[in-house]
Amino acid sequence: MIKHFRGIIFLIFIIPGSIIGQYPGPGPDYQMTMLNNPGLTGAEGAGSIRLSYLNYYPGYGYHLFSGVLSYDGYFPSLHGGAGFFLSNDYMGGIVNDLQGGFSYSYHFQAGGGLFINAGLSASLYHRGYNFNGSVLPDQIDPVGGVTLPSGETLSPEGKSVLDLATGFLFISGRFFWGISVSHLTEPDLDEPDGSGGKLGRKILLHAAGDYNINKEKELKLRPVGNCEIMKGYFSAGAGAVLESRYLSVNALIFGDREKNFDVQTGFVLDMGNLKIFYKYRFNLVSGSNLLPFSLLHQTGIAIGLNNVEKRRIIKTISYPDL
Repeated sequence: MIKHFRGIIFLIFIIPGSIIGQYPGPGPDYQMTMLNNPGLTGAEGAGSIRLSYLNYYPGYGYHLFSGVLSYDGYFPSLHGGAGFFLSNDYMGGIVNDLQGGFSYSYHFQAGGGLFINAGLSASLYHRGYNFNGSVLPDQIDPVGGVTLPSGETLSPEGKSVLDLATGFLFISGRFFWGISVSHLTEPDLDEPDGSGGKLGRKILLHAAGDYNINKEKELKLRPVGNCEIMKGYFSAGAGAVLESRYLSVNALIFGDREKNFDVQTGFVLDMGNLKIFYKYRFNLVSGSNLLPFSLLHQTGIAIGLNNVEKRRIIKTISYPDL
C-alpha cells in the first residue's frame, strides 16, 4: 500500500503543480556551471568534461534522481567559451525531464583589472510521463484496497519546449561574482489547457574569493555565497572551502523564506586532470516540519582535456572545489 500512496502523492502534487526541479536550490554548484550561469562557460580556460549524479531525499524511496553531463572550454577563435550540456531529471518513475543545449560566453576586458563574461544558453526541454503502475484516487477502496479500472484518463504524451538563459561573470583580483536569469521564455511544459507546468524565471547571484593561507600558496581559503530568487521561492547560503593540493573540504549553511535551515558538507579529491567530488546536504530546521533530515547527495567527476594560452585579454579563474 505504501507504493500505491506514493503514486497518488506524485499525481496530486507533482504533475499538477509547478515543477522547478526536485530540490529548488542545489546551492553554488560549480560542477554544473552552464546550467547555473552561462557566463561561467569556459571561465576556467581548460576544456573539461563534468559528470554528476544527484539523489534527492536519499533513503526514503522517493526515486528522485538527476544526472548531468557537460563539456566547456575557452576557444580563442570564438573570443570566449563554448560548451554543451545534457541533463535528466527522473521524478519517481512518473515524470521525466530531459534537457540538452549549448552555451556560449563572450570574454572581454572592461578596463583596468575588471574582466567580464557575457553568456547565453539555449536548450530543448522535454517532459515525458509514464503512468504504468500508478494508482489514481478513484482506484482506492478503503476496504478492499486497489480496484481497477480508473474512471480518469491520463495521457502519456510528452511535450518539448525551448528554454533560454543568460548570465554575466565579473572577475577582479581575487574575487569573482556573477548573476544569471534562467527560463527567460518561461516555458510551459503542460498541455495547452494546463497551467501548472510553467517554469518561472529564476535569478541566481553567486560570488567567491581566493585567499592564500601559506606562502607556498598550496593551502587556500575560499569564501563562497549564493542567492536564488524566483516566484514564491527565496534561498541564500554562505560558507567556505579549504583547498589543498590534493584534497579540499567545504561546509555551507542555507536558509530560505520557509524558515528552513540546511547544512552542506563535502570534499574533492584532486589528481591533476581528474577530480572526484562528493557532497551531502541535510536539514537542521524545517519551518513546516515537512522536510526530511537527508535532503540530497551528489557525486561525480571532472576531467580536464586541454589547456589554452593565457593571453593578456583573457582572465581565467579556478572554480571553488564544491
